[in-house]
Amino acid sequence: MAASHTRPTLEDVAARAGVGRGTASRVVNGGARVSERARTAVEAAIKELGYVPNRAARALVTRRTDAVALVIAESEERVFGEPFFAGVVRGIGSELAAVDKQLVLLIAPADRTGHIEDYLSRQHVDGVLLLSLHDDDGLPERIGATGLPVVLGGSTPGVETGYVDNDNLQGARLAVEHLLQRGRRRIATIAGPADMAVGRQRVEGYRAALAAAGVGYDDSLVEPGDFSFASGERAMRALLERRPDLDAVFCADDPMAAGALGVLREAGRSVPSDVAVVGFDDSPLALSTHPPLTSVHQSPDQMGREMVRLLLAAVDDPSADLGVRILPTHLVVRGSS
Repeated sequence: MAASHTRPTLEDVAARAGVGRGTASRVVNGGARVSERARTAVEAAIKELGYVPNRAARALVTRRTDAVALVIAESEERVFGEPFFAGVVRGIGSELAAVDKQLVLLIAPADRTGHIEDYLSRQHVDGVLLLSLHDDDGLPERIGATGLPVVLGGSTPGVETGYVDNDNLQGARLAVEHLLQRGRRRIATIAGPADMAVGRQRVEGYRAALAAAGVGYDDSLVEPGDFSFASGERAMRALLERRPDLDAVFCADDPMAAGALGVLREAGRSVPSDVAVVGFDDSPLALSTHPPLTSVHQSPDQMGREMVRLLLAAVDDPSADLGVRILPTHLVVRGSS
């Protein structure tokens, strides 16, 4: 007679452990009202039988799905084309895997968020992580209305929930202070989007460093970008046309800095002799540019991990104050400056 390959059930675990089904269920679902002796017996039976809890059945008992959604408010092109997002997703995935929880990735450009809200309102996940929000994005409030806890990656004005961010202001100050120490005085910046807190904070750090050194702020040395390589190229061309005398550029992320380096090379400007360049990310891209890029180090991986920790604390205790975590940055000096 062929051996049975029937998947072991909770009843099988209870019988092997010599306890009732209810006791076995409490052990599997993390319940507290179980004696140490019974818990040890059930855990041994689970290991011996190779029992794997049915997530759907467990969700009916615990009202938990053991899944977390990451909603990125950008296009697929940006999400899969920029190293920052990959780092955050890697950190989130690692932290969730460590506690046996699933990640659901949802990409939600501003023009198509309806299906995202519908999915989340059906309680498929225990909480939501939101990344790369713009000022006019109402997603946090709409998702919060579903009753799900929400944690942001980056601060957003007017949104009352927990968030994790890098010290953007301090990082930008470090970049510009470094350029000033190199004797540069006509320092331009390729800024991030003005409708994102991260973009404004890095400009604020740029201005603060100039002011502290007694160097006046000059609008003609500021050009906006959108964190993409192509916008770095466009902005660098505009700056060279408007201010051909510039001697340094602080770029609000590494892809824009890489774009700027290419344009400077095309224009016959030597880096760093004629124009020094500093980026922000310290991503792998910084090692592949020519010359290698001086950049402000931030850890998107750590950002993702901290976002998960805040969110899971809120899932466990909905009344808890989520709070704010600001991660430190530092400058990594390479050949571009």
